[in-house]
Amino acid sequence: MEDMKKDTQKIEKLKATVKGYIEHHLGKDCERAGIFDNYIGLAYALRDRLIERWLSTQRSYYKRSVKRVYYLSLEFLVGRTLGNSMVNLGIEDDCTKALENMGYKMEDIRESEWDAGLGNGGLGRLAACFLDSLATLGIPSYGYGIRYEYGLFYQRIKDGYQVETPDNWLRYGNPWEIDRHGHLFPVHFYGRVNQYIDSKGTLKNEWVDTEEVMAMACDTPVPGYKNDNVINMRLWTAKSSRDFDLTFFNSGNYIQAVETKAKSESISKVLYPADHIKEGRLLRLKQQYFFVSATFQDILRRYKKEESTFDNFTKRVAVQLNDTHPAIAIPEFMRILLDFEGLPWEKAWEITVGTFAYTNHTIMPEALEKWPVSMFENLLPRHIQIIYEINRRFLEEVNWRFPGDLEKRKKMSLIEDGNEKMIRMANLAIVGSHSTNGVSSLHTEIIKSQTFRDFYEIFPERFNNKTNGITPRRWLKKANPLLSDLITGKIGEGWITNLDELKKIAALSEDKKFREKWMEVKKENKKMLAAYILKRHNITVDAESMFDVQIKRMHEYKRQLLNILHVITLYNRIKNKKDVVPRTVIFAGKAAPAYWMAKLIIKLIHSVAEVVNHSKIVDDRLKVVFLNNYNVSLAERIIPAADLSEQISTAGTEASGTGNMKLSLNGALTIGTLDGANIEIMEEVGKDNIFIFGLTTEEVSKIKSSGYNPYGYYERNQELKEALNMIEKGYFSPENTTLFKPIIDSLLHNGDTYMLLCDYESYIKCQERVSKLYEDRHEWAKKSILNVANMGKFSSDRTIREYAKEIWGINLHDDK
Repeated sequence: MEDMKKDTQKIEKLKATVKGYIEHHLGKDCERAGIFDNYIGLAYALRDRLIERWLSTQRSYYKRSVKRVYYLSLEFLVGRTLGNSMVNLGIEDDCTKALENMGYKMEDIRESEWDAGLGNGGLGRLAACFLDSLATLGIPSYGYGIRYEYGLFYQRIKDGYQVETPDNWLRYGNPWEIDRHGHLFPVHFYGRVNQYIDSKGTLKNEWVDTEEVMAMACDTPVPGYKNDNVINMRLWTAKSSRDFDLTFFNSGNYIQAVETKAKSESISKVLYPADHIKEGRLLRLKQQYFFVSATFQDILRRYKKEESTFDNFTKRVAVQLNDTHPAIAIPEFMRILLDFEGLPWEKAWEITVGTFAYTNHTIMPEALEKWPVSMFENLLPRHIQIIYEINRRFLEEVNWRFPGDLEKRKKMSLIEDGNEKMIRMANLAIVGSHSTNGVSSLHTEIIKSQTFRDFYEIFPERFNNKTNGITPRRWLKKANPLLSDLITGKIGEGWITNLDELKKIAALSEDKKFREKWMEVKKENKKMLAAYILKRHNITVDAESMFDVQIKRMHEYKRQLLNILHVITLYNRIKNKKDVVPRTVIFAGKAAPAYWMAKLIIKLIHSVAEVVNHSKIVDDRLKVVFLNNYNVSLAERIIPAADLSEQISTAGTEASGTGNMKLSLNGALTIGTLDGANIEIMEEVGKDNIFIFGLTTEEVSKIKSSGYNPYGYYERNQELKEALNMIEKGYFSPENTTLFKPIIDSLLHNGDTYMLLCDYESYIKCQERVSKLYEDRHEWAKKSILNVANMGKFSSDRTIREYAKEIWGINLHDDK
């Protein structure tokens, strides 16, 4: 009785707080407030709780003189914040009851929040998962990035084509962030370097005549799970150093005065400006320097509160570079130590290498980031000098280790010679960091044996693996409450912070009643997704059919095209009166605006869907759905409903993947190649509980080196030949029969780079095994349970523990 009274008081207090914000902050009458107003009121009510815990957390850092971790990432794909905050604060039920008492459904409140446009794909989502784990594990840490005013883009589909429109996610403001007007740092561009000899006879470098932009901090609190620990995601927004230039203003040139301000502030306007044009590349380089410059001024401000020299810097500071985008921080930190702090080169370099660690996310050499030397010289003249000096000293070491090996010097140089000299940012990151890690076992072996083999020979102790992970708070407890409740009801809540606890449900895979409940949960999730598809896309799908899901960035190496070839094969089999297990094939993903081949594949998916979904012969045995504007919130709808997870990239092209982990954690079975983290998932769940097909990395290399002939595969496989001929002859594009010719040319006449035709037969046969198993629902459910039970390794908590212990030098027991 007493507990009920306390619960009622809590809910009433929460209601009063929400209403107070609606009235006093929004200036609205609660009687006339709408769903969005109540979302804002609830967000501010939760933010109050977050700020209290955040201030307490920050005070504890100073009190204990802890080592702090700074995670630098150009992306943080955090999705929506409301649900995650309620879950981690442990007040989801209270909030739901409070809003229901006020006449609102929590689902409607959640839907009124826009996804934060702060990332694109796996890189940004990994960063968001890591922040959740850093907070949950109580590691003193900060995330640093850019507060983009516009996200990548909002994807609309018109006549089957992707159309990019602005993702104005901040149109109505962001109640979770706190603008720090007192945290403004100047960031400089252009200018020249003035060299002079000081009174002590020392050569000095001074960066002068620069253009100045101000970086203002915007903070978002990130809560750990039920531990009162809240860390900070600090994002920088660009501000003009002055509202407008008085010189222009006073001379009557008002337009020029305002344009200068707008140009300065464009740096943080949009995520990933188009880099196929020079202006876009320049803006992207500006973004990278802008955020690392502001970040290091902030890091040093904090460090100098407690330290007067740099002797303890690496004992107090660890900086993790999420890919090469923040690698410019290495010469920036050297510039500060040399030009402002007056440290000798050797000491400055020792501190720099001891500070930085680099995570590589790229296998393919052609995808590694490079910048024109000429662009650097113009934009960052002092930094190019430092990079050249780093390179000179490093190549001396290479020459000492491998005398006379000019080819090795050429490959390892930070500067790539050619028609246009380029700076190799990955080489800079490796040379300037004490740790370089891959993100799956296969990926790490490839970068050690192939991509960065020469660097591994010199620095073997620097290379290590940290297999990616995902946060179970977001990707099971929040995204899939039905399954979460079923699991918790059997084994308790321990799995939420120790995912290895899921092993306890493995034995329940033999329990028929539990399997039936498991299948009921999956069916309910499928019904909810089917209702969403009908509402948003006017396509009716059967929740009894297999939901076959491929949701990821559109790219040729991820092979959405192989999936659609399977769809066409199934279509042809149905037309030929062959039995086919009913499927709903679900695609979602964005193509980069300038990536015309990926955009053409999106058009092909829609063209095939148009034929398949309106075929009376096919009826409900096969449906194809493309869900537009894929983001975190949409992923949270799709993943709990998935039966089959398509992870079908060409072996040796995917660094890790985390979508594969999210889908497996929610009970989907995987069909995939031996690529990225698929290999480790197979090792954990067992070969009998995953569908593996296709070439291995070694076989891909062998076939390519011996001369791959895709046309031979086309001629030998009748079903493949029929599917490709249908595409080529305009079966799916009668209004323009040559529309998809570039796709056919890429496969048959331009080398089939990602070896779809070579893997097609193996993929089709594997899919036949999938269909056969799906007909045995209890056996399917058993394997689904075993997948979830064995996903403990893929918690981002495990990944972060490894980073802390093996890279950052943080003992978690000491920092609790």
